[in-house]
Amino acid sequence: MSSPTVLIADDSLVIRAVVRDGLETEGYRVVEAVDGLAAVELCREDPPDVVLLDIEMPRLDGYQVLAELKGDPELKDIPVVFLTSRDAMNDVVAGLRGGAHDYLRKPFEGAELLARVAAASHVKALQDELQQRNAALEQLSRADSLTGLYNRRYLDHELTRYHGDSIRHEYPLSVALLDLDHFKQVNDNYGHSAGDQVLRVFAEHLHRELRSGDVGGRWGGEEFLLVLPHTDLAGAVAVADRIRTATAAEPVAVDGRSITVTVSGGCALGPAESPEAVVQLADTGLYQAKLAGRNQIATADPPALRMP
Repeated sequence: MSSPTVLIADDSLVIRAVVRDGLETEGYRVVEAVDGLAAVELCREDPPDVVLLDIEMPRLDGYQVLAELKGDPELKDIPVVFLTSRDAMNDVVAGLRGGAHDYLRKPFEGAELLARVAAASHVKALQDELQQRNAALEQLSRADSLTGLYNRRYLDHELTRYHGDSIRHEYPLSVALLDLDHFKQVNDNYGHSAGDQVLRVFAEHLHRELRSGDVGGRWGGEEFLLVLPHTDLAGAVAVADRIRTATAAEPVAVDGRSITVTVSGGCALGPAESPEAVVQLADTGLYQAKLAGRNQIATADPPALRMP
């Protein structure tokens, strides 16, 4: 685990030297700024865990630096401890109302400085841990537990979002619906654990073949949906067919057995009257691919879109 980083922003070389000596003795990594503008630039280049900030500095004063940090989504959670010779209560109140974590007056005792920095660093560590847990929970809420791809709830959300955006900005939105062929036979002949492995391997093929900006996930059972913004029907067929080809070319190994897997797909061009209508059209294409012998991609002609 790396040492916490503390940025000391003060135009006094003596103060910076004293603070650096005390903090480095306790194992902190210390970065120095000689004025307010340099402090903001250093925070953006390499965000520290704690900022020790003088109020009276050239170019930007401490209050202005604090405002810059709190106005930046990437920096707003960094604890700021004001370190100043001002002793008026309104200075303390102004700093705390602006979002400062703490306030320490000069001259200061080394032990008190270390205690306040330690407290601020602990707060930052707790904030970082909370953000990481929230991000993990958010990822879990979007993911299908078996394949790791996006789940139907998230696909619904993205399909609706892109469908509305494609109407507003007049760009093509294609959808592909893919279904593993004879999947029930895999479960019946090899067992459900083999079926799960087939789904996971297929998900890897799908993930590898998607382009930047595409959204793909498990629609349900052995069905998978691709949302392809800024993509015409020919482009959608090309993406789906790459996934189909990769799937057919690599049998799935399960307990020493080799299972050949194929996939059929239907592609549709939107926008349509609703997101559901585009998926229904892709499902029609999928049905045609199944009727034609499976292991292929088919399309269905879209109905005319009635604009509001």
